[in-house]
Amino acid sequence: MSNDFHRRLIAEFRANRGALGGMFEGWSLAVLTTTGARTGLPREVLLGYLEIEGNGVVVASANGADRYPGWYHNIRRNPLVTVEVGGETYQAMAAIPQGAAYEKLFAQVIAQAPGYGDYQAKTTREIPVVVVHRIDERVKGMGDWLVEVHQWFRAELRALREQADDLANGRATAIVRPEPGLAQEMRTHCLSFCTALRRHHVGEDSVVFPALAEQFPALAPVIAQLAEQHQVVARLQDSIRELVESFVPGESDPVRLRAELERLAGELEAHFEFEEQAVVTALNATAAAPPTA
Repeated sequence: MSNDFHRRLIAEFRANRGALGGMFEGWSLAVLTTTGARTGLPREVLLGYLEIEGNGVVVASANGADRYPGWYHNIRRNPLVTVEVGGETYQAMAAIPQGAAYEKLFAQVIAQAPGYGDYQAKTTREIPVVVVHRIDERVKGMGDWLVEVHQWFRAELRALREQADDLANGRATAIVRPEPGLAQEMRTHCLSFCTALRRHHVGEDSVVFPALAEQFPALAPVIAQLAEQHQVVARLQDSIRELVESFVPGESDPVRLRAELERLAGELEAHFEFEEQAVVTALNATAAAPPTA
């Protein structure tokens, strides 16, 4: 359809709170606003809209053409979209299921709208199905939980640095707290912290990040960068672990240990800030927070 005709349809759709007449009467439709992959400008498109398992779904069929529609290229670059359906408008993250998840979803799409099966028969390309996960700030998601985990690590690292300050500045006196006792306390605390942080990052690298990269291709470069940051943090942790395990009160250098903890704090804070900016929205849109005890 021409651009002018398409714009008129969108104007009619908005004026009638999501309803169209004529050849589109009775259709379930939505206006999807994406960000242009090349221009960075808003791009609006009127699409068929389905609801499956509580989520909005749109299909990159292009009426069975051999080329992907422009809006699909846009969401592969930037998955943050706006959805207008009925009289409602909401922000969403556009995910692209793969493998078995895609096969199941496409079967559900065809069950609701058999015409998409006809479109698939017209082209050799696999027609993508896109799930638009609503961003609902009222519901606590996995991204919010991730921020809370980061806050815990920040607090634990602050406590470790304070203990290192005590050792380095000689404030642990035999009257208040014997230095050997403080050193042992810090060793236990530090090893526990490093173990928890390593497990957290391994879980992200092995489970969370691959799932995000699969659903949101635009996040793949960011996730690769986060994985590299994990390696930098892991090397610093190894250095600190060696210093702590071999620390001998009165013989080892507490100033060096404190300096390594400061380096770790700097790297970790930069990593946490970057991660929170990059993936929290996607996590909140696609996964609920783990239940708390």
